[in-house]
Amino acid sequence: MRRSKEEVISPVSASGVRIGIVAADYHKEIYQRLLDGAEAAFHKAGGLDADLHGATVDGIFDLPPVVAQMLRRSDIDAVVVIGCVVRGETRHDEFIVNAAFTQFTQLAVAHAKPVALAVLTVECLSQAKARSGGIKGDAGAFAMNAALRTHAQLTRLRQISNVEKKS
Repeated sequence: MRRSKEEVISPVSASGVRIGIVAADYHKEIYQRLLDGAEAAFHKAGGLDADLHGATVDGIFDLPPVVAQMLRRSDIDAVVVIGCVVRGETRHDEFIVNAAFTQFTQLAVAHAKPVALAVLTVECLSQAKARSGGIKGDAGAFAMNAALRTHAQLTRLRQISNVEKKS
């Protein structure tokens, strides 16, 4: 389901939520725009700088082990992954993205923590700019909000499960 820039998404509080941001900075301008969007969304939701923990790597393929390490930390509730892959002349981009995205899904399930993606897969940098705070929206902010909403749902489900066990 695609969301327009104008669509209202129910806010979720970031108060007390600890977020790891793992980013590939190969395309530095896009990386910075996505990071700015994610951090702005976190602060808008009431999050504090002290609850953001970052790590940066060179490329998309380098992200999964760092995401895994973030998820192992008891002081991290969710991870936002940031990066950009621009299609080249070969299919190399497809192999890199598919391998990394498969790992992100497996890690999220294995750790039962959200892994939200602000990883753009585009034909050119102008498409990336449009999707990183431009006319097509802000993938960084969207990913942060997705991480916060998923964390809230997982917390709610864990509380229900704990109540049922006590009954």
